[in-house]
Amino acid sequence: MPHVRDSQMYGQIKLFAGTSCRGLADEIAAYLGLPLSGRDIIKFPNENIFVRLHTSVRGQDCYIIQTTSPPVSDNLLELLIAVQTLRLDSAARITVVIPYLAYARSDKKDQPRVPITARLVADLIQVAGADRYICMDLHAGQIQGFFSIPGDVLTAFHILSDYFVGIRSQLKDPVIVTADLGFAKKGRNFAARIGCTMAFVEKRRTGNDANAHALTVIGDVADRDVIIVDDEVDTAGSVSQAVNIVKQHGARDIYLSFVHAVLSHPAVERLRGLPVKEIITTNTVPIPPEKMLPNLRILSVAALLGEVIKRAHEGRSVGEMFNE
Repeated sequence: MPHVRDSQMYGQIKLFAGTSCRGLADEIAAYLGLPLSGRDIIKFPNENIFVRLHTSVRGQDCYIIQTTSPPVSDNLLELLIAVQTLRLDSAARITVVIPYLAYARSDKKDQPRVPITARLVADLIQVAGADRYICMDLHAGQIQGFFSIPGDVLTAFHILSDYFVGIRSQLKDPVIVTADLGFAKKGRNFAARIGCTMAFVEKRRTGNDANAHALTVIGDVADRDVIIVDDEVDTAGSVSQAVNIVKQHGARDIYLSFVHAVLSHPAVERLRGLPVKEIITTNTVPIPPEKMLPNLRILSVAALLGEVIKRAHEGRSVGEMFNE
């Protein structure tokens, strides 16, 4: 028989929520049927962050849930301080649950005299005292190699694609479109899951302009429902170009699907002005009321993260959830 770790090796699960995604943390706790453990997180007038646990975590299996969306520096430092607090209180194991990992786009030296900040963030998390990590949809796969601790990199692919499988019969000859060629492989998986074809938006940098511009569509979108997929929408520049160019090429109804709704200014204004039937995203990043749009649908990743926490605690396979 395969060896199954005694779930008591690390004591009981202790769930802690940072201040960045309390709503998601509440959902994860509800899925697991566990309370969130008490803690104080205070930001002093001098902007120093202070963390205090209400009860001891000595010998316990601790999970700290904190997304690192804006304000990035505050949320990241709060996470690091919380991890060190758990470490100094003799937690048996500490897992950081980071639905959205900041600086993930800074994953390589793509020009002279620039940092690889994603590696720095990984180092900081480890030095603070984390034993494991759980993340959602990293911008680049190689970021996993920046960590020397084990972890689980999850994807919202099944959550998002299942939604479109559910409305597949309502779509007219749907086609998956990626906002750029770099997302082509993930887009292909999306198309296979839904059972449709693919097209691509070609982008190039011209002259000394630092921004890439959409030039054309590779593939057929005329008189078809288009689903534009991406991993993250920040200022919505790329997806706006993609929407406009597929519309110019005769697209029928257009849907946007992405995991991380960072929605930095002027994303909301751009999305509001686009001819898009529905925008489907997740709650890896909390979306405040002022950024809500009438055609925005938010799917929760709480059950996925909760199940992975449960399996990690019990020493069971995460891959089995996806038949891997």
